[in-house]
Amino acid sequence: MSWFSSRRSSAESHDVPGQSRLEHHQILAGRLGHLNESQQAAFAKFKADLESAKLYTPGEEPSHDDSTLLRFLRARKFDPKAAQRQFAATEEWRKENDVDRLYATFDPEEFEAAKHFYPRWTGRRDKTGHPVYVFHLASLQATQKELNAVPPERRYQRIVALWEFMRQFALPLCNSLPRDNNADICAVTSIIDLADVSFSSMWSLRHHLQEASGLATAHYPECMHSTIVVNSPSFFPTIWGWIKAWFDEGTRLKVHVLGRDPGPTLRELIDADNLPKAYGGNLDFTFKDDPVLDEPARSAIGDKVPKGPVVFKDGKLWRPRVEENGKVVRDVMEEAA
Repeated sequence: MSWFSSRRSSAESHDVPGQSRLEHHQILAGRLGHLNESQQAAFAKFKADLESAKLYTPGEEPSHDDSTLLRFLRARKFDPKAAQRQFAATEEWRKENDVDRLYATFDPEEFEAAKHFYPRWTGRRDKTGHPVYVFHLASLQATQKELNAVPPERRYQRIVALWEFMRQFALPLCNSLPRDNNADICAVTSIIDLADVSFSSMWSLRHHLQEASGLATAHYPECMHSTIVVNSPSFFPTIWGWIKAWFDEGTRLKVHVLGRDPGPTLRELIDADNLPKAYGGNLDFTFKDDPVLDEPARSAIGDKVPKGPVVFKDGKLWRPRVEENGKVVRDVMEEAA
């Protein structure tokens, strides 16, 4: 059954995107367990090439899981050579920025505060099992002076840490939870709320938003399942003219712009009980709130998401830390009572 209706946007002469409804097979296509013959061949070659280049180590505990490798391959339309170039660039970037250590040592209080500047997980999932994130740009507008007071390098590190939280915690947790299909959950559904955002604020924030978008496109490919823009102002066509160049065509096609009453369409994508009230659902959640976990998530990790950097792996919660020799390891956390 199809679940997402297209809407005509004034941002361009065609829909943003030009897709109408996503079918179930489209959700699964190109993901683990759902590769066609040519995709399987491309994936095998990609892994072999990475191993030859010493970028990937297979085995019982491989250096990178198949889901991660497939994200890079899908992003490059199953072209192994192009995917290897992006993967190699990302591995170099991770070393240069010491990303594993950065995440493991990030101050928990600063980490929690940083969540108020960027898309945050509601604690719920859409109908296909993908975590639902919300980004209320007016909140970023209200704290713009505070954000600008943070040195640019640290702002960048905050963005990286929150992407790692999504990659190492939110996505693997949701991938472990029951759902109606067996799709590999490796991306998020985001609601971008533009209510009460001024043109001047959007202009002043454009470099910051571009930096965050560029980081995602370059080093966290195929982590966007759907992005739904709601409460778009009259000047949105101008905004779209800026930002559409930040993304490749495949990413742009995942952006859906809705009108002032997004509830009916969003409820096709997200069950009402998992959709915040502000967008036509029943969930008591606002952008400043901590994730409101559903029952399966509470059964897996307890009533709340732990503060600070955390990892979900092998059905357990872990804390990353750095040993005296500089190696990043994980300590299993006590199960919630």
